[in-house]
Amino acid sequence: MALRLNGTGPRHTSERAGRARRMLRLLYPGIGLKRWALLGAIGIAICSLGIAYWIRRVSGLYFPDFLPWYLEGFLLMGVGGFAILAAMYGTHRTLSPLVFRDQSIDALTEAVYSRWLGNRDRGPKVVAIGGGTGLSVLLRGLKSRTDNLTAIVTVADDGGSSGMLRRDLGMLPPGDLRSCLLAMSDDESLLTELFQYRFDRGNGLKGHSFGNLFIAAMTNMTGSFEKALIESTRVLAVRGTVIPATSYSLHLSASLEDGRVVRGESSITQSGGRIERLMIDPDGAYAHPMAIRAIDEADIVVIGPGSLYTSIIPNMLVRGIAESIRSTSAATVYVCNVATQMGETDGYTIGDHLKALQRHTSEDIADYVLGNDSPVEIGDEFDSEPVAHDGEHLNHAKLLLTDLSDDANPLRHNSDKLADAVMRILDSTPPHANGSRQTAAPNGSQCQTAVKRTNG
Repeated sequence: MALRLNGTGPRHTSERAGRARRMLRLLYPGIGLKRWALLGAIGIAICSLGIAYWIRRVSGLYFPDFLPWYLEGFLLMGVGGFAILAAMYGTHRTLSPLVFRDQSIDALTEAVYSRWLGNRDRGPKVVAIGGGTGLSVLLRGLKSRTDNLTAIVTVADDGGSSGMLRRDLGMLPPGDLRSCLLAMSDDESLLTELFQYRFDRGNGLKGHSFGNLFIAAMTNMTGSFEKALIESTRVLAVRGTVIPATSYSLHLSASLEDGRVVRGESSITQSGGRIERLMIDPDGAYAHPMAIRAIDEADIVVIGPGSLYTSIIPNMLVRGIAESIRSTSAATVYVCNVATQMGETDGYTIGDHLKALQRHTSEDIADYVLGNDSPVEIGDEFDSEPVAHDGEHLNHAKLLLTDLSDDANPLRHNSDKLADAVMRILDSTPPHANGSRQTAAPNGSQCQTAVKRTNG
């Protein structure tokens, strides 16, 4: 489904007229741009004259020969070229304090090059599915390795700023999508810091992040949550695409082993019981068409990392997501968390994580399970423990163990380590002529052999 924001009509004509008036302000006295524009025009004229001098018979003009005619032509082109460069430099010095934090010409060159590189259609098609902090960590590492990056994000959050906007405005919760947009945007940007800013006081503002409010405002202006995401993507110069798993407003409920049923995402982790089954409402919510298309066209599909029951499995329960993953010819990878999560996966091993995912989808949902094997020291202040592999055989999946933990934060993955591991899996699974993929253990990883699933 293609979403278009441009159009015609009185509103768009008025917008173009307003834009033209704003551009004319750059010609006001004292701005300092007219002189550089004039110098650039003179440079272009001198260059043109030099070219004409070089092919003097075509120009129809006569100039006295102070030097051989070809040298005079090159001299004029050189002077004109120098004038053009001077005009460009002067324009940059005039505008850079308003546009760039770093006023050096190197910063401008790098910004232009990065934007050009980001617009190129390069790299494998990678689809990442999940939500919350875990998915953002993965995306932050992948964005430098491919421009064909798609994040499919859960929309079941009902707590914090997202929950308030969801209840007050009836919109999809923007928090997880905002985090993914920022993870995929250009780094070191004041704008990304602004989107992360969270108000700590103010009636009606406390607890809200600016990015969430921006998406909410853009949703009201454009009349569409999807269009709001597209505009946010442009503002943040995001490399890739962020898609909600569904356009339906999802609500979670969980059936616990003790027989209780807990409703609401924020209540599930506080229930104090072991989760047996997760459910979504409405249970017939269909996946976003762009999400299905991205999975169908992917070279590799990555599930996780993230909260198993509140970030990953909700996506799998949306009608069409799990079915598309099972039928795709792409390699599919489930990334297991480094540490357990209190209230969701207490005491879980790698095998327990996979079994929960399979129980809610199918046994052949993943070709690979990617887990951490480096020692993780978690202090007593955390109610978590490392997720270990107990040696149990994993059905229908190959276990790949490698160093994935972040030294600075033992509860999370390291973005670069995780992205490198995912790309190694992709490199090890070249497509067959019939479009299916043959799984193989990437170099440098320990692998537990398993039966490769067969897709329809």
